[in-house]
Amino acid sequence: MATDNIIHFWRKNAKVPGRFPKDTPKGNNLKSKKASSFHEFARSTNDAWDIDDENDEDFLAPIHPSSLPPTLHSTHQVPPLPLQQPSDTTREPDTGPADRLAPPTAEGCLQQEEDTDCGQINGRVVVKSSSEALINTNTVRSTLQKQQSLPVRPIIPLVARISDQNSSGAPIMTLRDKSRLDKFKYLLSCPNTDLEELRKHSWSGIPREVRPITWRLLSGYLPANMERRDLVLKRKRDEYFGFIEQYYHSRTDETYKDTYRQIHIDIPRTNPLIPLFQQPAVQEVFERILFIWAIRHPASGYVQGINDLVTPFFVVFLSEFVEEDVENFDVASLPLDTQRNIEADSFWCMTKLLDGIQDNYTFAQPGIQNNVKALEELVSRIDEDIHNYFKRYEVEYLQFAFRWMNNLLMRELPLRCTIRLWDTYQAEQEGFSHFHLYVCAAFLIEWRKEILSMVDFQGLLMLLQNLPTIHWGNEEVGLLLAEAYRLKYMFADAPNHYKR
Repeated sequence: MATDNIIHFWRKNAKVPGRFPKDTPKGNNLKSKKASSFHEFARSTNDAWDIDDENDEDFLAPIHPSSLPPTLHSTHQVPPLPLQQPSDTTREPDTGPADRLAPPTAEGCLQQEEDTDCGQINGRVVVKSSSEALINTNTVRSTLQKQQSLPVRPIIPLVARISDQNSSGAPIMTLRDKSRLDKFKYLLSCPNTDLEELRKHSWSGIPREVRPITWRLLSGYLPANMERRDLVLKRKRDEYFGFIEQYYHSRTDETYKDTYRQIHIDIPRTNPLIPLFQQPAVQEVFERILFIWAIRHPASGYVQGINDLVTPFFVVFLSEFVEEDVENFDVASLPLDTQRNIEADSFWCMTKLLDGIQDNYTFAQPGIQNNVKALEELVSRIDEDIHNYFKRYEVEYLQFAFRWMNNLLMRELPLRCTIRLWDTYQAEQEGFSHFHLYVCAAFLIEWRKEILSMVDFQGLLMLLQNLPTIHWGNEEVGLLLAEAYRLKYMFADAPNHYKR
């Protein structure tokens, strides 16, 4: 019965990754979900990178406060995790605003004086007559029930304003935030920055004001010695633009035209909901970065998904020069030298990142295969119920975790959360290549209740490919990282714990 449901699901949903093409010969056995090789599976899921503009537009579109009823408000708080974090980096989870005032609810409106009732038009509270209230009572109660079933959080921009980066939607810097910022400034002002100490402080998040210089240091792009930094920056930036002059004109050559064509197609798909990345000037920057990287790394070349990995670096380095909402900033208004510096720094930091995970993008992507297999083994030990549930409904880990590994969860989280996540990845030894496995495991377990509530293959796969994280902020990412650290502490040095 489960297999029949799967076949029906693939036939109905053209946009679901893994669906067989329409031109599949009739002689093929459609009942077999597993491709004969990983390479064939990767080809059959080449639409896994696309956001379904038709079906998911309403779900993913940014929500403006005017479109929300005043009854929507967060009351759920995640309890703190009972775990031991690194002694030098122990921290309390980031919290949102201390004072959250609950707006009037629909039930409260119904209990007002008999001659009045409150309603809502375009997000505004209005007063209605008693006769209108009697007519609309059932409608209000029905709406309330629907609203109470939704996960509600204050609305945060997809990138998050510069002032929102310190905690989830809380622009006011607390005393603790100021103290942490002073520690970073002290470390960064030393003639020779102590990188180990910088990593310890960065694990629990880097203040927005010092994030660009900290990322450059932790990625290995800048030296710890302060006197050498300006010289290294100038040399590396000149080297990058030397590559542009040397190679970029060859994008139309027969050898590289397919690579450039694929990059040119993928760039508009990069964070399509954020206006910043739809600007022609920004897209040209990304094309140059990705093309130069591809021809300088022929073992892998350009692979779909690498385009996403540029965006956090670009946003962070852009934030040095922007004191407003980053996601709507006009990059072309910056001086040309500043634009060039942001581009070169983004290229080199992305290159440093990919040097550690290049196996993810070579032929057949063996790094991703190994990570997905390790994730399956780990989940089978830490939550056997979820593992058996996937087996019951014949859900393969590759069908959802492939994208998690290929894009480093960037398609599952808002960009503001990715930036916070990468603070910790930069601070961790082998953060992108090793610690990411435990973050994926913690991320999967986070949705345990929702997963076990699904009753068929279709529901499971659609949930895992469209997890509702649009309202996530630093608080949720902090808890996710804490759980990932707990799993790493338990399993990383004892691999037999999760091997059968």
